Amino acid sequence: MKSLEEYQRAVEQIQNEYGRRLERKNRPAERDGLFQRYLYPVLTREHVPPSWRYEFDPQRNPFLLERLAVNSVFNAGAIKIGDSFLLAARVEGTDRKSFFAIAESKSGIERFRFWDRPVEIPELDESETNLYDLRLTAHEDGWIYGLFCVESKDPAAPPGDTSSAAAQAGIARTKDLKNWERLANLKTPSPQQRNVVLHPEFVNGCYGFYTRPQDGFIQTGSGGGIGWGTCKNIEEAVLTEEIIIEEKRYHTIKEVKNGLGPAPLKTPYGWLHLAHGVRNTAAGLRYVLYVFMTDLTCPWKVIHRPGGYVLAPRGPERVGDVSNVLFSNGWILDEDGAVYLYYGSSDTRLHVAACSLEALLDYAINTPEDGGRTSVCVRQRMELIERNEQWLRKAGLERWF
Repeated sequence: MKSLEEYQRAVEQIQNEYGRRLERKNRPAERDGLFQRYLYPVLTREHVPPSWRYEFDPQRNPFLLERLAVNSVFNAGAIKIGDSFLLAARVEGTDRKSFFAIAESKSGIERFRFWDRPVEIPELDESETNLYDLRLTAHEDGWIYGLFCVESKDPAAPPGDTSSAAAQAGIARTKDLKNWERLANLKTPSPQQRNVVLHPEFVNGCYGFYTRPQDGFIQTGSGGGIGWGTCKNIEEAVLTEEIIIEEKRYHTIKEVKNGLGPAPLKTPYGWLHLAHGVRNTAAGLRYVLYVFMTDLTCPWKVIHRPGGYVLAPRGPERVGDVSNVLFSNGWILDEDGAVYLYYGSSDTRLHVAACSLEALLDYAINTPEDGGRTSVCVRQRMELIERNEQWLRKAGLERWF
């Protein structure tokens, strides 16, 4: 056991290292197409306050160990209130249990600091083992809603099966991100639900939900794709029907499954959506991010579906607890037209990428849809080359090709 003086110095060192990490400035890294990535993750397990991990009483913790250690911080809902960028991050302990915590920044790209306490979401019953991946929606009814995955042990699992799980969509609401009212879980025709998102506005007097129907916890089974449904009462939300508006599709970035990320952004040209797509590879599943747009008055009708992804795992992002994964459930459209996209990499850390709404809309509207087969995709590329050759000749820049 250390002397009291040595112990206090060790505690001070922990606090100083934590403070230095919070104050570290971020800076642009490689640009990935239309998105500007940043060098450092905005949240990691090292950003979690030491008082959430250590016990500082030398009588109770003589070796200054982390009593409640943290494994990872990732997959955050996002919202801007006033001049503060707020992230509702998923914090996972080394015990695998996740919880939510709010981190705040004035810039949106650096110096995120957790609030004093984690978020307490009221429990419906003791079967709820794990809550995670909170989506935040500021709804026109005046509430901020949080929709999240509620994971429980599958009651239909055979004896001895301690890994089969069941997922449902939890709903809570708040005015300040501190005090939360828990509502009943969303009920749908599907056996399980994940990646459910609340539409920000009423649609024909109803609350609109984007869903991801699936038969099992991991496999979509007969479900699959991004669904849509509505209900009148969000306090006891029941969808009697789900229609698939964005389906999974063979030999694409979404061949295994896909799901909506955060709530869509309203633009003059339609609702702009961010989603994740999953495909299989020899190395396992690969998660990437893509966008599409739906009609302003009929948000279940897709009007633009650019082919391919906008962000995929690169470099160190590919390494972590669940490798080769990018996942996002939070983005913010700022007053100046900048879009800040917050994404988790490999279920381990949280990053930010930025672009302008103008450029993102240009990408979504004017990028060709996936042709579906090689011959069509080659023709798309040939037409692009031919248009470029024509423009270069007209501009007197033949030397460019």
